[in-house]
Amino acid sequence: MSQKRQNLAELEPGANFIPRHIGPGNAQIDHMLGELGLNSLDELLEKVVPESIRIDEPLALPAAKSEREALSYLRKMAGRNAAFTSMIGMGYYGCVTPKVILRNVLENPGWYTAYTPYQAEVSQGRLEALLNYQQMVSDLTGLELANSSLLDEGTAAAEAMSMAKRSAKSKSNTFFVDRDTHPQTIAIIETRARAFQFDIVIGDPETDLDPGDVFAALLSYPGSSGQVRDYRGLIDKLHEAKAMAIMATDLLALALLTPPGELGADIAIGSAQRFGVPMGYGGPHAAFFATREEFKRSMPGRIIGVSVDRAGKRALRMALQTREQHIRREKATSNICTAQVLLAVLAGCFAVYHGPKGVLKMANRVHRLTQIFAAGVSQLGYKIATDSYFDTVTVHVPGQANRIAAKAREKRINLRVVDADNLGISFDETTRRTELERLWTCFSTGAPEKLSIDEIDKGIGEVIPEALNRTSDYLTHPIFELYHGETEMLRYLRYMQSRDIALDRSMIPLGSCTMKLNATTEMIPITWREFAHVHPFAPLDQTQGYQQLFEELEAMLCECTGYDAISLQPNAGSQGEYAGLLAVRKYHESIGQGHREICLIPSSAHGTNPASAIMAGMKVVVVQCDDHGNVDVGDLKAKAVEHSDNLAALMITYPSTHGVFEEALGENCEIIHEHGGQVYLDGANLNALVGVAKPGKLGADVSHLNLHKTFCIPHGGGGPGVGPIGVRAHLAEFLPDHRVVEGVNPAAGNQETIGQVSAAPWGSASILPISWAYIAMMGAAGMRRATAVAILSANYIAKRLNPHYPVLYTGANGFVAHECIIDLRQLKDTSGVMVEDVAKRLVDYGFHAPTMSFPVPETMMIEPTESEAMRELDRFCDAMIAIREEITQIEEGKADQENNVVHNSPHTHDLLLGDWTLPYSKEQAFFPLKSLRDYKYWPPVSRVDNVYGDRHLVCTCPPMEVYQEAAE
Repeated sequence: MSQKRQNLAELEPGANFIPRHIGPGNAQIDHMLGELGLNSLDELLEKVVPESIRIDEPLALPAAKSEREALSYLRKMAGRNAAFTSMIGMGYYGCVTPKVILRNVLENPGWYTAYTPYQAEVSQGRLEALLNYQQMVSDLTGLELANSSLLDEGTAAAEAMSMAKRSAKSKSNTFFVDRDTHPQTIAIIETRARAFQFDIVIGDPETDLDPGDVFAALLSYPGSSGQVRDYRGLIDKLHEAKAMAIMATDLLALALLTPPGELGADIAIGSAQRFGVPMGYGGPHAAFFATREEFKRSMPGRIIGVSVDRAGKRALRMALQTREQHIRREKATSNICTAQVLLAVLAGCFAVYHGPKGVLKMANRVHRLTQIFAAGVSQLGYKIATDSYFDTVTVHVPGQANRIAAKAREKRINLRVVDADNLGISFDETTRRTELERLWTCFSTGAPEKLSIDEIDKGIGEVIPEALNRTSDYLTHPIFELYHGETEMLRYLRYMQSRDIALDRSMIPLGSCTMKLNATTEMIPITWREFAHVHPFAPLDQTQGYQQLFEELEAMLCECTGYDAISLQPNAGSQGEYAGLLAVRKYHESIGQGHREICLIPSSAHGTNPASAIMAGMKVVVVQCDDHGNVDVGDLKAKAVEHSDNLAALMITYPSTHGVFEEALGENCEIIHEHGGQVYLDGANLNALVGVAKPGKLGADVSHLNLHKTFCIPHGGGGPGVGPIGVRAHLAEFLPDHRVVEGVNPAAGNQETIGQVSAAPWGSASILPISWAYIAMMGAAGMRRATAVAILSANYIAKRLNPHYPVLYTGANGFVAHECIIDLRQLKDTSGVMVEDVAKRLVDYGFHAPTMSFPVPETMMIEPTESEAMRELDRFCDAMIAIREEITQIEEGKADQENNVVHNSPHTHDLLLGDWTLPYSKEQAFFPLKSLRDYKYWPPVSRVDNVYGDRHLVCTCPPMEVYQEAAE
């Protein structure tokens, strides 16, 4: 084969990532364009994107880096961080992620590229892992019910406060907070309470709490200082006053301490971070939330429950989904949409691998080290201010706190400076004897006094009161005994992974979810020590690499969106919405317009929009959409006029939730601004805009950006998500700050900000290198091309499927944006087939279903993204067309109206074990397309019975017999 001779410059790797990320090659792109009657991607963008919003100049981004160059650059950046031994505590601790879990879960795309398990039949593996997590939390806290995680400990405390207000019989509006609570948690509670107009009292529970004056109290156990107190009597008094007791606690401590449930607590919250999840400069981590059975229908977040499938086989599912925001909308009790599934899976697997004996030994070792340190430092002449503790002590060092902390830093140890006279010191799983010995030398004056760990160990007495020593068992379920060997654990992880559909198996065409490639190169840095093992409150001079990352990523995001400032603190899209709306409220207050509280929201909006508005203290007014799926401009104008004096904001998604670019966006923004409001543009669909249009230049004032969608952070099976907000200059000073770390919002000056919305200063910092790497390797041309191909792929699917399933909404020129909605509503009347039937039949073809019945009932929203090659798009379309042909057989009476291949789907391998009695062939059931014979996904369960699961709510691991059978 002859080839043109190339020079060295032409042979360099260059921007080699772009064709790796974008699935269709040039020939496939040309073919898809041809099917649409177009000649180029630029022509496509001209047809689809309104000229009034389109930008022609390229983004001002650095030249695209090769994959090798990006990793080299990030390695140097990481090298500017110093991963000292952390003894700061405050809810963040060093830990060891077992390597079998690190390699086979955290670094495994079979786990991290999965979606939230709404489709239970293709999610049984991670549902089982989450059930293990719930069992672990329930056991350790001594409470009957646990959810499958929340965003962080501070958010969990705020959610507990809100739940207590709804559930307590007390009529008080006051919430009490133990002053010995982590300061970042107190800050988040205060932010949430301001919007809800709760009164907050912070003080000593033993002297300042009047149970009759509060609807609930948050008690820290152990406290941030390390102090452990017996709150039984106080909890009894709270209950007598019809108030609720919430305990902020630590899972490892509960291996030794009487659990909150046995003390009488109604809710227990905390962080599961130290169960195998790296500190990561603040996140992401899974927060836990447990409560009593009686409050099961009020608990926020996801709950995994045990049900049965159509054949009566045990099957798992997300329980009580009627509480979801997309159903309850402005009546929702929480805006939490994303959990921290991947991190909860890690924590649950940590408990499975170590088992009760391993966890107990770990807890005893940490506690013993703390006692030995306290005894030694007492011998050096210092007073221990905490007399009962687990892993943390406060040392009274009059006037010497900063000097001793500086001396410790010289030995690469970070301590908590409480004030000039007190130091907080925490021990964890990673603490070594040598670190304890180095720490003692920091307290020595004059010649170092040699202290013997072993000699001190011999004389140690217990400091935990006998009444608080745990006597009840935990982790007794067989799941915590079966997999302590690496071989068994490896196979168990493989077993769970094999039961799911993630992006490593097939495309996940979920509309409004942007399930695009999470490239390996992007993922590699997150487990580097310099990123993974840094405490979020480490001195800033030790985190210069992170500061560089934040500055560069914020600049990139500002350029991509057209906004003037970015806050990286919100650690989920829901938190971004909440923070953005709080910034709008704070802005109105700053100009004397604090009475503005009306938020206009289109009827098509995602359910988190109205829920977030309610949480921000606003009142929701719904704006109707027209027959084409656009915001009804007339209705918007009428309601803006009606509420002009009190109009705070409009929340709008662009492109619209109906999958089209609305022509009237600019007009809508002008209407709102004319009436004194601000425009919140939901960034859920930003994957259709980057490099083509900038929200900040379209009239919007604020947006949240889903880095777990557009900017390639993986969904993790339902979290982590990252939802930073971009704002125009006039809102920048109100962006989140932080109670512990200064300089988080440099624009604030002396201006009061909205406060904190996440526990860590920069949210889920350790996964931000993913988005940085994506932008750095794509560059301006790559980002625009990705957007264009995402739009092309959606239109290609719409063109192929339209003759079989009508495309419900299109833009002015007959095109869709980056996703399309296909209409299945007529099928119920013609065949009895519902959208759920088609979703379950897709499982037999090896696909996760598109988004169902949102924003229009009995429709499917399909978003292919730019990462899927044309052959995968065709494979999906072939499946959908084949299913339509199966439905035609029902319509024509050639297949039974009830007993047919669509209604009976998905088909499991269990059906092969008995007599075949179905009125269609095995081939049609299992191998409807020839391609499935070579690569077949076998669903582990048939259709899950949702009604049974909610009526017989079981949210802990199933009986022992199930695991005994699995072990045999």
